[in-house]
Amino acid sequence: MVPLISTEKASELVFNHFGITSETTPLPGDMDINFHVKTESGSEAVLKISEATPDTGYLDFQIELLQHLKKKTRAIALPEAMATSDASYIKTLTLNGTTYQLRMLSWVPGRLWARVNPKTTSLRKSLGIAAGTITCALQDFKHTHAQRTLEWDLAEAAWTVPYADRFSEEEQHLILHFQRLFKSLQKKYETLPKSVVHNDINDYNILVSNNLKDPEVAGIIDFGDAVYTQTINDAAITICYAIMELPDPLAAAAEVVKGYHSEYPFSEKELELLYVLIGMRLVVSVTKSSLRKEEDPSNTYHVISEKPAWQALQKWAEVNNNFAHYTFRNACGYPAHPSEEAFKKWALSNTISLTTFFPTQHIDSVTVLDMSVGSTLLGNLSEYSDPEVSEFKLKQFSKTNPTTILANGYLETRPFYTTEAFKSEGNNGPQYRSTHLGTDFWVPAQTPIHAPFDGIVKIVHHNDYDKDYGPMLILEHTFTEGTFYSLYGHLTLETLEQLNVGDIVKQGQQIARIGEHFENGNWAPHLHFQLILDLLGNNENFNGVAFPSEIPVWKSICPDPNLIFKENLSPSKSSLSETAIIDFRKEHLGRSLSLSYSKPLHIVRGEGAYLIDIEGKKYLDTANNVNHVGHQHPRVVAAGQQQMAVLNTNTRYLHEEIINYADALLKKLPKELSVLHFVNSGSEANELALRMARSITGRKEIMAIEVGYHGNTNAAMDVSSYKFDGKGGSGKPEHTHILPLPDPYRGRHTDADSGSKYASYAKRHIEHLKIIDEKVAGFIGESMVSCGGQIVPPKNYFKKIYQYIREEGGICIADEVQTGFGRMGKTFWAFELYDVIPDIVTMGKPAGNGHPLAVVACTQEIAEAFDTGMEFFNTFGGNPVSCAIGRTVLEIIDDEGLQQHALDVGSFLKNELIALQEEFPIIGDVRGEGLFLGFELNTTEKKPLPQHAAYLADRMKELGILMSTDGPDYNVLKIKPPMVFSKDNAKELIFRLKTVFAEDFMTTY
Repeated sequence: MVPLISTEKASELVFNHFGITSETTPLPGDMDINFHVKTESGSEAVLKISEATPDTGYLDFQIELLQHLKKKTRAIALPEAMATSDASYIKTLTLNGTTYQLRMLSWVPGRLWARVNPKTTSLRKSLGIAAGTITCALQDFKHTHAQRTLEWDLAEAAWTVPYADRFSEEEQHLILHFQRLFKSLQKKYETLPKSVVHNDINDYNILVSNNLKDPEVAGIIDFGDAVYTQTINDAAITICYAIMELPDPLAAAAEVVKGYHSEYPFSEKELELLYVLIGMRLVVSVTKSSLRKEEDPSNTYHVISEKPAWQALQKWAEVNNNFAHYTFRNACGYPAHPSEEAFKKWALSNTISLTTFFPTQHIDSVTVLDMSVGSTLLGNLSEYSDPEVSEFKLKQFSKTNPTTILANGYLETRPFYTTEAFKSEGNNGPQYRSTHLGTDFWVPAQTPIHAPFDGIVKIVHHNDYDKDYGPMLILEHTFTEGTFYSLYGHLTLETLEQLNVGDIVKQGQQIARIGEHFENGNWAPHLHFQLILDLLGNNENFNGVAFPSEIPVWKSICPDPNLIFKENLSPSKSSLSETAIIDFRKEHLGRSLSLSYSKPLHIVRGEGAYLIDIEGKKYLDTANNVNHVGHQHPRVVAAGQQQMAVLNTNTRYLHEEIINYADALLKKLPKELSVLHFVNSGSEANELALRMARSITGRKEIMAIEVGYHGNTNAAMDVSSYKFDGKGGSGKPEHTHILPLPDPYRGRHTDADSGSKYASYAKRHIEHLKIIDEKVAGFIGESMVSCGGQIVPPKNYFKKIYQYIREEGGICIADEVQTGFGRMGKTFWAFELYDVIPDIVTMGKPAGNGHPLAVVACTQEIAEAFDTGMEFFNTFGGNPVSCAIGRTVLEIIDDEGLQQHALDVGSFLKNELIALQEEFPIIGDVRGEGLFLGFELNTTEKKPLPQHAAYLADRMKELGILMSTDGPDYNVLKIKPPMVFSKDNAKELIFRLKTVFAEDFMTTY
């Protein structure tokens, strides 16, 4: 080993041999001793000191390689050799009787890959591009010292074989697996193209740009292990470090391969061996670490990647070799399965009729059903998860179409597969195997199935799990270029006894029958039929669904069954692309309509606390308080459907439903608020409330809270500071008087008496109005200021304001559109937290769980004064459908204990957020009640950080959680989910927040 050299001695060497005055600090290294050099002028370099060898050609090789790359590429920053004072690049010297070789390289700026967080999809692709650029530039570089024996050369990886017994039994299993594969591939491996490669693009040799939001690889350093070897080795090594500490290493590897291939095109033969080479590099890494720990326990750099390398090796061994091969082929633009095109050609020349398949069925036509995520045929979760309901729907459809066969499903993304059983952790949060790989034929139970082609029974197995195949059969067939398989799922239990593995079947021979739901995996009777070109080592089961991100690979392994049938099984109508939807919106819908997120979400289904996009990805919804008792609650849906099927009319006719709803709602209100008016939205409710205040008092002047929002009608907009003081607003209207946002954390007043101080502004406005001989008509305020940033007004604020307003004969309006219906947990209405009773309460969003329903509640005195003889009539307000839905929402709140649930889960979540605040001081304040919470992001000096809030919301969306920002400075994250949001949901939210708060952008402010 090279002995340690002091920083003083290193600075002396730099001065003596390069004529530069500098400060030096040690850098980690493998064989060399390295120093960071910083000169008086601020420039930087790396000093490298190596033990001298008889042949200096190895260092000459490195320097000439760098000079070659400098000529060939400027696309990526690379170190450059710096000349000594005597114009040489290598200086030989003796220290303490030992000879060393000294050289200095230019400093390449950037952040080490190992310390970058997060490592994004685009960053991995840029790594591939950078590595591929270097490999491509080295294709014509030759040097005699490049051809050397090196343990880090993958071509020499067999040296690890004798050391396998150093490890535990489990570790040996992993190592031996790849060593055996590597040995079996040697003949193919030896024929692969060779060139000089970097050979060590590891996480401490990759430099990343300082753009913390969209980082990319800026430079590559340390060419000390460069060698002449199989070119594909370099890609394998690079990939090893890109996949570490990730839940889905194959997806990450494919991203690197795609970028690499764009600069250095891989051959199909190279890709065939890439999976094994990646595994062998990990074997070399863990073996080296084990040996070096014994040789030099003090050098932590030797084992810095040991733990993540073992983790990566274990995960990599779980990846199917062939599937990895197909994935790499797809990333490079080749057909994923090499035989895909040949099979398609054969299939088109050997088509059969569906009557060969189902000879007992009279088939004149095929009807392709829609069972995609957004399918209205399926209904909600309670319907499509019940096989008897599904079977009934299908039978009703078949009654009216007796000679059609119902089919669907190939590459259809479905809601059935968005449960925990189909969920796994991806590199960007949860992912679901939601895309169907076969075609379903919805035929009656006991329908015979006949073989489409001659074949051999390959697998007969009972997949006895809920929503699995149930009894399943796989046949093996041959075609011109090999073998393919056909899979039959959801069969009768008898099928398991009728056929045995190895049995020969002939085309047209009966092979099975359709099973009932109690035996077929708990589905409405149907056949799942799938074509397969590679069983991927399975001998009991085979994937019938896949992750949407992997469909380009899976559709090559599992071709469209439509290929073998004479009848057309393709859907007649394709859905609009997201681009077409956006373009239409821009052209024909109001220009002021906005879309959330830079890449808008295409949401097609809601279930409970989740929204689900067109690809079946579930998003935990923390932002949508409209669907109060859960998205598409079955009881709410049923209430609307049932009443709509009977009657929907206006309030000029007698109907019990409006009485039932009104009676149920009045029981939730203080006795003083005993009269209700029904409208259709929170905006209409606030419009009516303001009209009442002005009509009763005969005055125009209204007080409202800064950054408050009360709706989009004229009167509501006039008291919404959030709008008229915001983008596109025209400022405060003449008769509106705005009170400062009562923010006890970052507002004008933050002391113990801030409530009274904030309320005093109302008194000032009242006094000002007296000077101009005017009086206030009323005050409107959200009981907690939502758009203002989930502000909880301080103690005595509303009490004092109500006192001042009422002393002047004004009316107090509590806007509960955002906060009502048990969300506070402690109370049913937010105003109850402040020990006040408003004259008018407005309600909206949650009242109908997404159905347009809103209410104005007022006192008898207000109602009588408003009755001037002019009728108040709302065409749709109070209609039987809306009232049935509203009544059901109230019943669900009680039946499911959602108010107490909001208290319990909200308290847990708030405490967890406060704990998170201790770990991440960027969280300046945590506030709210129940499931109406917020936290804001600030510096320690309380300077708002809106860009960090926006970054957090975007990253959380990528990780499967929807959040939104608000507040005057847009630095507040709002949490107001559906009330069914569970403790497990809260834990998931905290887990993902921890992930993002630890990312580079969030820790830099």
